[in-house]
Amino acid sequence: MPLSQSELQHLLDTPESHALEKALVSLKGRVAVISSFGAESAILLDEIARIDPSVPVFFLDTRRHFPETLSYRDELSDALGLQDVRTISPLARELENRDPQDQLAAFDPDACCALRKVEPLELVLPEFDVWLTGRKRSQASTRAALPIVEPQPDGTVKLNPLAGWGMEKIEAEMRRRNLPRHPLVSKGYTSIGCAPCTRPVGDGEDGRAGRWAGLTKTECGIHRPA
Repeated sequence: MPLSQSELQHLLDTPESHALEKALVSLKGRVAVISSFGAESAILLDEIARIDPSVPVFFLDTRRHFPETLSYRDELSDALGLQDVRTISPLARELENRDPQDQLAAFDPDACCALRKVEPLELVLPEFDVWLTGRKRSQASTRAALPIVEPQPDGTVKLNPLAGWGMEKIEAEMRRRNLPRHPLVSKGYTSIGCAPCTRPVGDGEDGRAGRWAGLTKTECGIHRPA
């Protein structure tokens, strides 16, 4: 069931630095994580693992990821002791019917994201009342107004515990905690999605400039610009 008004208000009134712990403890069993196991994913997953490593972590395997991402998912899960990492994928029959030649992204990237990301996630969304994400205001101008607690129209909540973290803090914490790095970070990838739709980012570019480069598209559809 969606959060009650009092539960929502309790989250809204919680100091930003304690929002994650409050959700994981007070709403145990009703919280899950969406993780891309991308360039900055280790920070949020480490924060979660320190509080409750049994929280379900959902990874969307679009069947178009870099091999490095799939390896990193396994490496990071083991390193942090995550106990319930769930990989979900588009249905084989839907791929065959709607993208039989694996070319949908080339002429309709929104439809490709819907098929490979949005629809698979929608099958499991109703199981949980709070979804944790690793989105940050510093990642892109489209996320500059991102709140910590983000109520959804259906009464659920997206919680963005690291919304206020900047790149310097992220880097410092990655080093301090000695967290494993995604292999593509050293090659200039600052935001990592599906291989055909992701490129390295140049100096001075927005951190998500390598995603759907050359298109007006900025999000896959799971999240909307704040």
